[in-house]
Order: sequence, then structure tokens, then C-alpha cells
Amino acid sequence: MSSAIDPCYPIGKLSLPATITPELRKEAIADIATMAAKLSAALEGMTEAELDSPYREGGWTVRQLVHHIADSHMNAFTRLKLALTEETPVIRPYDEKGWALTADAKFDVALSLELIKPLHTRWAMLLESLEEAQWKRLLQHPEKQVPWTIEMLTLIYGWHSRHHVAHIVAAKKIVGS
Repeated sequence: MSSAIDPCYPIGKLSLPATITPELRKEAIADIATMAAKLSAALEGMTEAELDSPYREGGWTVRQLVHHIADSHMNAFTRLKLALTEETPVIRPYDEKGWALTADAKFDVALSLELIKPLHTRWAMLLESLEEAQWKRLLQHPEKQVPWTIEMLTLIYGWHSRHHVAHIVAAKKIVGS
């Protein structure tokens, strides 16, 4: 059995437990709350050339990845708000790969980092304020057969936060910062 880390999934693939406990929710909220600081630390010292290097073979550049995080997490926050205010809203998917090719994906990563910081603060504060029944509120992704609960959405994006920071940490080792 190989102990090599999969460059696509440096922390492993997402696996949601059958039962989501309050402790798991707290861990995911902590991942969301601390993500901006961890992302900032991971990016520290990277040169423009390193930011423009792919974080894995065939993957996006680190710059595109940082902008992807901002795009993805803005969408996730909006999805959370929809689930809190509407009955089982159908959320709108978006073309992540296409978004990574738009002109703003070439801008300074500081722009997305500065967006992520307050977004994650608000997101974590909102999650911490939820009452027990709100965790079970539903949202429907049109590409998924089963609706997601808010607690599932929270675990997904807690993982997503750790997942992409791990990509950048790995990229620094590869590109030499």
C-alpha cells in the first residue's frame, strides 16, 4: 500500500458521516473561522512566479486557486442564507473551471484574501448563532439527488477550506518558497 499523498486530495476526499454531531459542526465552523489566517500564512513569501505556478500537474495556478476559494465561498455563504430564509431552495451551480479563466482570476491574490477574511468571519458567526432546528434546513443542488442540510453544507465547506490550504502548502514545497 502506497503512503503517497494524492495531489488532488492532499487531506483525502470528502466523506460525510452518516450522523453529524454538534462536535463535528463545531470543528467545521472552526475550519471556516480560521481558514483566512491559514490561507494567508500558506501564501506568505510566495513570489508572483510561484503564484502563477500550478499547484499540481494539470491543475490551476495558486493564483487561480485563491480566487476560486473566494468565488466558491461567496457562493456557499449565499447558499446558506438562502437555506435559512427559503424552503428548500434550489441553488444555482456555476462553472468553476470557467470562472477560473475569467480575467479577475489573474488579479492580485490580496484582493481575494481581503474578501475572504470578513466573509469567513461573518460566515462563522452566523453558523455559531444557529439554533438546533436550523441545522436541518434543506437546500437542493440540482446535480444531487438528495437535498443537503445546512450541517452538511457546513462540513463540506469546512473540508473545502482545509483542502485548498493544503494544496497551497504542498505547492510551496514544490515551487520552492
